[in-house]
Amino acid sequence: MTLRSLSRFCAIALGLAIAGCAARPPAPPPPPPVVVAPPAPLAANPLDRDMPNYLRLPGLPAGTPVRVGVILPFSSTAPGTRALAASMMKAAQLAMFDAGNPRILLMTADEGNGGASAAKAAQQLLSQGAEIIVGPLFGASVSAVAPIARDRAVPVLAFSTERTVAGDGVYLLSFLPRNEVRRVVSYAAANGRRQFAALVPQTAYGDVTQAAFQESVAAAKGNIVALQRFAPNAAAATAPAGLVAQSGADAVFIPQGGTVLRAIAPTLSQAGMARDRVKLLGTGLWDDAGLGSEASLQGAWYAAPSPNADADFSAKYRAAFGAAPAQLANLAYDAVSLVALLSQGEPYHRFTPAALMDPNGFAGVTGIFRFAADGTSERGLAVLEVNAGGPVVVSPAPTTFLQPGF
Repeated sequence: MTLRSLSRFCAIALGLAIAGCAARPPAPPPPPPVVVAPPAPLAANPLDRDMPNYLRLPGLPAGTPVRVGVILPFSSTAPGTRALAASMMKAAQLAMFDAGNPRILLMTADEGNGGASAAKAAQQLLSQGAEIIVGPLFGASVSAVAPIARDRAVPVLAFSTERTVAGDGVYLLSFLPRNEVRRVVSYAAANGRRQFAALVPQTAYGDVTQAAFQESVAAAKGNIVALQRFAPNAAAATAPAGLVAQSGADAVFIPQGGTVLRAIAPTLSQAGMARDRVKLLGTGLWDDAGLGSEASLQGAWYAAPSPNADADFSAKYRAAFGAAPAQLANLAYDAVSLVALLSQGEPYHRFTPAALMDPNGFAGVTGIFRFAADGTSERGLAVLEVNAGGPVVVSPAPTTFLQPGF
């Protein structure tokens, strides 16, 4: 997925949006919605002050360090996961140096393969005085870490994509499919599409995107005229595609990428779906320049971060470490940059739910984002159109959460 960096986080300016209907006499505009952060999780043993036994390093300025615990799978049995953890750690260090705050102290602990290892890592970091935890990477690890951090009233900025582990002090910085689905469906509805159908793979990703699709169509005041599931292979999609093609839909959502998607699109055309009348919709799985070579996909829409949005971050990372960053390394950069932004407050009282859930949002490598009350994140995404020469932005990523759709 292509992304762009900002060298450090900054709060996004937020104004007030006022909408009203004409009346005689004119009624005053309604007050803007009030976003109330949930109370801090109940903590039996809150970590609320600096203690002599907490970790200190020589050379740090006088005063209380900003102790940041980082939990990543450094010793995972999967080589690719170890490489990802190493790249994310480098990105975290890069963010610390970019922030220019010499009091930030990154303290690392090993997620291992999750579960008990992640719990042990959290206990280690909290005993060293971590005010906030960055990571872990996997959902099972987040579940293990969350109650331990909650007991000390320490928030967790995790990288899992499992919505079920969010909330009660856990905030997900990850790219959630729900954001992509909502963005592309709302854009389609704003451009006249009302009759929606979906072809959804029988996978965990399919389950998540189906729920988001149904929620998004309802929010857009559209109708779902067909919803078909299929085993994630081209042959199994033929019959369901035929049913969807005859459903009368004017937009068809397909949360599937790769060769299976390339097979589904022409199947829909062969089953009688008119390309000039029906718009195909996708997710970030479609962020593949090669899709434009399939004629039946040309003109389709999908949601993803703005193309080349991470160019600055990638260049900076390469200059520092001599290699390109891993795809998710930007999330670690974003997490530590956010910590740095909020670090000017009172020690052990600065990473509050109200601060983390600033409705103005924050700007990071991928564009604007903010945390919702349930601990998930909302992101500003672009809508791109598949074309023979590569994807083309048809709706730019928003730069403020005032724009419609948020």
